[in-house]
Amino acid sequence: MKAKLFSLIILFFGQIVMAQNKMPYQFFDKNGKKISYKKVLKTAANAEVVLFGEYHDNSVVHWLQLEFTKDLAERKYLVLGAEMIEADNQKQLNQYLKGEIDQKAFDTLARLWPNYKTDYKPLVDFAKEKNIPFIASNIPRRFASLVFKNGFEALEKLTDEEKSWVAPLPIAYDPTMPGYVKMVQEMGGHGGGNMPKAQAVKDATMAYFILKNLKENSVFIHYNGTYHSDNFEGIYWYLKRANAKLKILTIATVSQNDISKLEKEHYNKADLILVVDEDVTKTR
Repeated sequence: MKAKLFSLIILFFGQIVMAQNKMPYQFFDKNGKKISYKKVLKTAANAEVVLFGEYHDNSVVHWLQLEFTKDLAERKYLVLGAEMIEADNQKQLNQYLKGEIDQKAFDTLARLWPNYKTDYKPLVDFAKEKNIPFIASNIPRRFASLVFKNGFEALEKLTDEEKSWVAPLPIAYDPTMPGYVKMVQEMGGHGGGNMPKAQAVKDATMAYFILKNLKENSVFIHYNGTYHSDNFEGIYWYLKRANAKLKILTIATVSQNDISKLEKEHYNKADLILVVDEDVTKTR
């Protein structure tokens, strides 16, 4: 009787602990097998580039990116880079990292996203504190807009300085890449063939600045919208095109109501899939 009562007590308190420790996320490998955070770090430490695909407005993903970066920095020398800061703002970013300008000046001089202070400033400030390079990897949006309106040819008219903020011309492009095809389909043909080209020039430019700033015996962590590297396309495709032997770890973010198992539609979306609870707070 006492043994049975003891078992019931253990079960009861075990359920309470599980309920109190409900996790808002879970990592899986590309085959749908659960993977621990410790294993994620170990895998990342063996890569040369980590493409951390995110949802731009997801508070848990942003928190996890920061914790992941801090933890990996204890294992490897890092270089950081982000889609959210454009290449022509590298000067202002460097000035901030060196303490030459304060946050107010940085806000004024650089084109920062509305959620920069809550979601990306912690990463930049960590880089500043630890003297880690941080690369503004994205093409200036006005140039991506030119491609959307007039195709890749519009980039030929840029000045030499402006071209330094874009991947070298001509831009390689595969219109049959599933992600670009899907983009055209979802837009119902609106925007014509230039819409995926505008996406491609972003992917190509981010890959270019990642490659340009790789350092020996280090890991380059790049933060980007998950669609820029999902399914081993986008940035990944451009990186591999330039260096087929480059060791890249891709992390895709997905949202599910039940995070205990990976839905089959997300299998093979990346090397690792970060599943976040659908109820997670949005930051913008």
